[in-house]
Amino acid sequence: MKTPRYPDIDEASLTERQRQVYDRIVAGPRGQVVGPLRVWLHSPELADHAQALGGFVRYGTALPPILSELAILVTARIWSSEFEWSHHAPIAEKAGLDPAVIDAIARGMRPVFGDPVQQAVFDAAVELHRDRGMSHATYDAALAALGLTALVELVGICGYYTLISMTINVFEVPEDKGPLLPGIDIPAERMFRD
Repeated sequence: MKTPRYPDIDEASLTERQRQVYDRIVAGPRGQVVGPLRVWLHSPELADHAQALGGFVRYGTALPPILSELAILVTARIWSSEFEWSHHAPIAEKAGLDPAVIDAIARGMRPVFGDPVQQAVFDAAVELHRDRGMSHATYDAALAALGLTALVELVGICGYYTLISMTINVFEVPEDKGPLLPGIDIPAERMFRD
């Protein structure tokens, strides 16, 4: 288990601004302040804005949870973000993502999808992270599968969970109580290749 590189917040000693943000997070759909949100509270303005964006991309987009969680798992694997993986892999399975798909992503391998929309989301998220863009074919497939609004929001999900992953990795946020993300010898730019 990692040793965090940040002092955990003491809920009894929060500043007034930290308390406002803390209470806003607890009152929202998350219901608790865990992982990177605890790190962000050291900068309450960042925490407030980031948690608001996170609330939207997690709970308010046009994408159903199964597709959002698929994109989040790709992001977690690309960044080898243990907390993100251990927190979201069970949520993805509960949302209906095939355990074989989750396992393949954990190993940095291309899953086999029976659903072309899931395939389009996977391909778009992988290319966005791995290649820093999206080919015309992948963009066109994602646009056809999702529509423009949901595609814009998919990019937002990937961006937000990259911020989450960066925070987790830099501050060594310990993994959650869920499944561990296996270590692999595949660099991010080579993951999910055929």
